[in-house]
Amino acid sequence: MRDQVSGAQRWVVKIGSALLTDDGRCLDGGAMAGWVEQMVALHQAGIELVLVSSGAVAAGMSRLGWAQRPTAINELQAAAAVGQMGLVQAWESSFAEHQVQTAQILLTHDDLSDRKRYLNARSTLRTLVSLGVVPVINENDTVVTDEIRFGDNDTLAALVANLVEADLLVILTDRDGMFDADPRNNPDASLISEARADDPALDLVAGGTGGALGRGGMQTKLRAARLAARSGAYTVIVGGRIQQVLSRLQQGEQLGTLLSPERGLVAARKQWLAGHLQVRGTLRLDAGAVEALVGGHRSLLPVGVRALEGSFRRGEMVACVGPDGREVARGLVNYSATEAQRILGRPSDAIVVELGYVYEPELIHRDNLVLV
Repeated sequence: MRDQVSGAQRWVVKIGSALLTDDGRCLDGGAMAGWVEQMVALHQAGIELVLVSSGAVAAGMSRLGWAQRPTAINELQAAAAVGQMGLVQAWESSFAEHQVQTAQILLTHDDLSDRKRYLNARSTLRTLVSLGVVPVINENDTVVTDEIRFGDNDTLAALVANLVEADLLVILTDRDGMFDADPRNNPDASLISEARADDPALDLVAGGTGGALGRGGMQTKLRAARLAARSGAYTVIVGGRIQQVLSRLQQGEQLGTLLSPERGLVAARKQWLAGHLQVRGTLRLDAGAVEALVGGHRSLLPVGVRALEGSFRRGEMVACVGPDGREVARGLVNYSATEAQRILGRPSDAIVVELGYVYEPELIHRDNLVLV
């Protein structure tokens, strides 16, 4: 299965707090420079990258001189606000040395559960990646109290992998991977090289909690792998301090623990679209649009839609019905019912004329559409 790693074209890389802050002492600029050098090499090889970076709270604690992670929400927020400044500056400076642009994106889990905000985030990330920019993502710890208390960036990284339809999620941690026993207590513990993400036996060996700086242990990493697997992504849990770890993974070396999904990328995402969202409206297509969807596997453009029914919002699921009344597809719509009504039958370049803005040139992008 390691060819799934070396052949992956879109990576989400998550780096934990203990690694980034040298176990809490301060931001480890040398280690960050090493990971950046490897990511730049991947970037130059044509691999699309999204970086999920922990470390804001831990970096803030270091700057404020706090030895222990606080429990008070306002203190956690203060530490995140102070630390985020240094964290994003450090990433930007390190990537800039290689003439690679970065972009800061702060997300909450709510951003990825609301369909409109989901599509907005997805469109932004797709645009950044297409421009050769490396997005640097973190939770918005400064303002979202429940994410600080219960969230973890392993889960966020998995949701981002779902969002950008990544082939691979790489979780860099302070351990070399998943073991069949706790290596801190059992010197005979063996590294699990490969497994299915949904293997129930993994629950028995994923015990333990995170360190003093982070919020999750191996259990959250296993949960993240299972979330990523829902959209067909592979996950590697691997030690971030291993020399040239990202480059060696890309070359197919068997490092860390590779957790595989049950289904492939396309099949898993299509199943999710078909089965997990409620249809909120109907688009009535002409014969040409039906042929484009069914025969050409194309996106749905406004020009091919003759009428609509229902009151739906941007990002909600709609059914696509042909001239004979049969449903041929369903997908996440890029415009609300009110907006879509104004652009039906119009070419894509007329959207901005009619609405004064453009979310996407398609009414439904093919990646967000499933045939039925």
